[in-house]
Parts: sequence; structure tokens; C-alpha cells
Amino acid sequence: MPFPTQAAPPPARLVADTLLLRPIADADAEIDHDALMETRDFLRVWEQTGWPADDFSVEDNRADLATLEQRHADGVAYTYTVLDPTGTRCLGCVYVMPRDARFLALSTITPLAEHRWDDVEAAVYLWVRASEQERGTDRTLLEHLRTWFAMAWGLRRVVHVTHEDLAQQVALLADAGLAPQFAIEEPGKQGRYLAYG
Repeated sequence: MPFPTQAAPPPARLVADTLLLRPIADADAEIDHDALMETRDFLRVWEQTGWPADDFSVEDNRADLATLEQRHADGVAYTYTVLDPTGTRCLGCVYVMPRDARFLALSTITPLAEHRWDDVEAAVYLWVRASEQERGTDRTLLEHLRTWFAMAWGLRRVVHVTHEDLAQQVALLADAGLAPQFAIEEPGKQGRYLAYG
């Protein structure tokens, strides 16, 4: 199945025992901001920028989330908030991008084995808040996502992307039995991102 579009949208939710995913909305600004700021050191390496800055406000975040919400509604790319089972605490975020997303089209993508980027159906980025990494929530999330993409989305060639300097997330993907298939160099960013599949 090709990358989902507005005409054939992706699943709306993932519900599991310890977490749930639903499309992010600007109304999530406060709980998302709390998770972002707790995890800002990780996210600055993940983004290879200074985001989020120490003075990043809830209203700044609301504007960002409104953009993500619109892209999701338009079928351009999909962003899900990861919540606790009550839906009141943000645990992290999942971004599902088409392989031809603008920032990827501008990047240098190098196969690390006999793989073709044109075969990739979606590139997935995820993070969980710092305190949840300590609890292994990222491991649980990754396990659920792999099943969800195969069964509910019908996607077979999904890559999970992280920055090479994030040893914790690199280990997470390797421990899940995934191997680096592509190196991604984004213009203006230090180091490489690695796409695991």
C-alpha cells in the first residue's frame, strides 16, 4: 500500500494497555509542552538545532501543533501524540513521513546495504519524554508501532529514523532487531541520521 493520503487516510488511533496514540491537535499544547521541556536535551540532539529553546512557550508550541494538525488533516504527513491510558498525560510523539517529504528530498540519502530508498513506504520518527525512557516506554511504543504499521496501515517497508549521536535510541532500534539501512544527511545539520528497518 502506498503512503496514506487524505483520500485513503491512516488509522485514527492506536490503543494499547499502557498507552494510546491519536492525531495531535493544537489543544494538546500544554501537555505536549510539558513533555517537550522535560525532554529538551534529548530533542536538541534529535533535531540538531536549539529547539526547544529554554524560553519556548506553550503558545509557541500551540502554533507548531496547529501546523502539524493541518498537515495531518491534509494527508501530507501524520503526527500522533502518545498519551497515557487516561489521555491526560503526554508521553511523547510519533511522526510518520512520506519518503518524498520536502526535507528528505533535500537530504543526501545513502544506502548502507542493498536497499533502495524508492522502496521505502514511510519514515517514522519517535520520541518519548525523558522519564518514560527510563521506564522503557519507548521500547513498548516501538513494539506496538511495528505491528500497527504492518496490520492497520498495510505498510511493509517502514524505516525508523534517529540521529547517530542518540546512543539510547540507536540501541533501542538495534535491540529490536532492526539494522541501519540508510544514512541521511540533512542540509545544515551536523552528523547523520540513520534509518533502521
